[in-house]
Amino acid sequence: MKYLFLFALLFWVRVYANPAVPEPQLLALADYEDRPVVMYATSWCPYCRQARNYFRQQGIAYIEYDIEKDAAARQAYRAFGGRGIPVIFVGKRRMNGFSVTGFNKIYRQFPGNGRSP
Repeated sequence: MKYLFLFALLFWVRVYANPAVPEPQLLALADYEDRPVVMYATSWCPYCRQARNYFRQQGIAYIEYDIEKDAAARQAYRAFGGRGIPVIFVGKRRMNGFSVTGFNKIYRQFPGNGRSP
């Protein structure tokens, strides 16, 4: 029974996984030990701008993917069910939109960030 489950799981992953989505995009958090904050955004979004400014002011390193200019970022955004912008990941925690209070709440919970904003 255990082997049947493993076979079914492997088959499902092989058939339904989307190989067109680059692994670094879907797993953009792979290097989150250095930069735990990943933001999917656009250039014109006021909340994205607010998040960028806050990250810079606080000295928070982050990775940004522009979903309008980068096809791979757009595909990854769709793959994880992104709705609205920005979508911010802190480690594996997700935040839709941006507020300083909301961001600080999940940022403080990230192990090893070395700071309390």
